[in-house]
Amino acid sequence: MKHPQKKEAQPPFKDQERQQDTPGKEAKMQPKVDHGEESYKGSGKLEGKNAIITGGDSGIGRAVAIAFAREGANVLIAYLSEDKDAEETAKHVREAGKKAILVAGDVSEEAHCRNIVQKAVDEFGQIDILVNNAAFQMARESIQDIPSDEWDKTFKTNIYSMFYLVKAAEPHMKPGSTIINTTSINAYKPHPKLLAYAATKGAIQNFTANLGQILAPKGIRANCVAPGPVWTPLIPSTMPMDQVENFGKNTPIGRPGQPAELAAPFVLLASEGSSYMTGSTVQVTGGTPTI
Repeated sequence: MKHPQKKEAQPPFKDQERQQDTPGKEAKMQPKVDHGEESYKGSGKLEGKNAIITGGDSGIGRAVAIAFAREGANVLIAYLSEDKDAEETAKHVREAGKKAILVAGDVSEEAHCRNIVQKAVDEFGQIDILVNNAAFQMARESIQDIPSDEWDKTFKTNIYSMFYLVKAAEPHMKPGSTIINTTSINAYKPHPKLLAYAATKGAIQNFTANLGQILAPKGIRANCVAPGPVWTPLIPSTMPMDQVENFGKNTPIGRPGQPAELAAPFVLLASEGSSYMTGSTVQVTGGTPTI
């Protein structure tokens, strides 16, 4: 066991060359991101399952893809346009002996969400796990600084996509299937510079709680994970460098989480270990209270 405050890289992070272009690239991250490439050990919890993971090319999505594959699941990796990052994730899935399918495109478009689901059905035969993880954020000083089209993009990427994907996937999900949505500590403690993003995360929280009730009679469970600050390419590509330097320092653990530290909660919610959980949220916040 390791001291949690010292287990991973701690701020200040002063080695960023400059703010990355959205949505960011793994190769430019300093310090490097830990997705569990060396540490995650599977034990067959998801053997024979088939999963869709949006935003699966990097960050939390890559960590979840690696963990799911090592637990026995085939994985469809949906991503926007970061081909190199997506191929790297697929490599880890295939090295675990599982099938990796890559689908590029914008999840804010309903037709593309239907295409993702159809591709999974064509390749896997059925869908057992849907992870709605893709997200967009942009830090702004005031409401006057938020362009209307950016507000729309944030909602369409973060919450509309979940509606589109769940609606398309539900007919292909059998009893015992699971849906996992990525919300955020911002659903509980909204950051004043993340108005649009925080609002979508509150919506995801409510959407998931309601979905859990709607789908329970069909044997489909829906839960979510609420991360605190996590070191992913989204951070240096959407936040000013002065905020990036001390990112995660204000948590009780004193540092941001690494994507690898989110993998186990996603595995739990995807597996039979959470069979009595639906409409629930697992908080992974570095000790920041959500009550």
